[in-house]
Amino acid sequence: MSNKVQPRTLSGFMELLPARQAQFDRMVATLRETYALYGFTGLDTPLIESSEVLLAKGGGETEKQIYRFMKGDSDLSLRFDLTVPLAKYVVLNYGQLTFPFRRFQIGKVYRGERAQRGRFREFYQADIDVIGDGKLDISNEAEIPSIIYRAFTALGLKRFQIRVNNRKILNGFYAMLGLTEKSGDIMRTVDKLDKIGAEKVASLLMEPEIGLTREQADEILKFIAITGSNSQVLEALEGYWGRSEVFDTGLDELKTVVGYLSAFGVPETHFAVDLTIARGLDYYTGTVYETTMLDHPEIGSICSGGRYDNLAEYYTDRQLPGVGISIGLTRLFFVLEDQGYLNDSLNTAPADALVLPMTDDLSHAIALATTLREAGIRTQIHAEQKKFKQKLSYADKLAIPYAIFLGEDEISQGVCAVKDLRSGEQVKLAPADAAAHIRAGLEQLSQGKPILDQGE
Repeated sequence: MSNKVQPRTLSGFMELLPARQAQFDRMVATLRETYALYGFTGLDTPLIESSEVLLAKGGGETEKQIYRFMKGDSDLSLRFDLTVPLAKYVVLNYGQLTFPFRRFQIGKVYRGERAQRGRFREFYQADIDVIGDGKLDISNEAEIPSIIYRAFTALGLKRFQIRVNNRKILNGFYAMLGLTEKSGDIMRTVDKLDKIGAEKVASLLMEPEIGLTREQADEILKFIAITGSNSQVLEALEGYWGRSEVFDTGLDELKTVVGYLSAFGVPETHFAVDLTIARGLDYYTGTVYETTMLDHPEIGSICSGGRYDNLAEYYTDRQLPGVGISIGLTRLFFVLEDQGYLNDSLNTAPADALVLPMTDDLSHAIALATTLREAGIRTQIHAEQKKFKQKLSYADKLAIPYAIFLGEDEISQGVCAVKDLRSGEQVKLAPADAAAHIRAGLEQLSQGKPILDQGE
């Protein structure tokens, strides 16, 4: 009987093999670069917070899913998103921060959800938020979708659409119909439109729980059925103008956001005004966003967020409005892999060059590897007592692009033999020239994007 413990990874926790991990890391690096282009600062808050601080908001689904534990007398929880820790951070450091405060954070969060395919309990979120002190200009609400557009384009996605709405338009519309009290229930019901169709939605709205009249239900369905180009949707909304101040404000904001988007470089093909989007009902107060993959609507939103009026109301009386988005990176990566979108020709090798010493004394090989590393070339030495063929097979399995041979002849001539393992071409060069030669070849190799979207 063996008394060894069977190794296993918990369900809902993602663990990748080396090449896939390299692809994932490349995606993370691309997002960091994109966020930095817009002047966001990187932040890293603790995974574990005091439960009292983390759960100040309390209640709801989240509470049931939280990993919470006692350590001595301390009641602790793992963070379940990056927004609550941001709120804590901003209030705690208010005096030292400069506003508007722009931060990005890419980190793991934890939710004890029922594990199922493509749903994770530990997963990366990639968030950006802009927090204002008292006020926050509407232009920020147009900048956020432009960052989504640039980020996904940099990753290699082509066929996606950012759908935009404004909560004030929805709230104002329900106020016109005298249904403000019921608006939460109505929006939750309308949210099922894609799944169950208009007729079912209408009958749910007329059931006693919500209790709308046929006219009210029809008016709502007519409203959310407004579609067409962005200018057509905005024009149709003008027809409701003047009946609710909140609605009019929302429409003004939406027109401003749509107007700025083209100046921000977002083509009309990639964003759409969509009146069915409501997002977290109580939280968002202005512009709201959802991003979907056009060829895989079944996946749902791959990036969402919006404008909120008070980030930190559970910690302070200060008004700290903000706008932000979150990309569920682990799930997105899972979906892309599942649908065959990952670019497998991407260079995922852990090294650019493998030095193969052909002499018993390794000092020349080690010195060569050191020279290459100083020139910025990722280099491994393969010093194991293995057959030559096995060493080349090692390079091949890891997809290392260059092998460098160093025997007595090369050492006496002050050169090394550099073999391009993809083309088979081999040249003898001095170490400094070898570095330049490899660097030139690598430039071509690193052109690819992590995602290969055949869409266009």
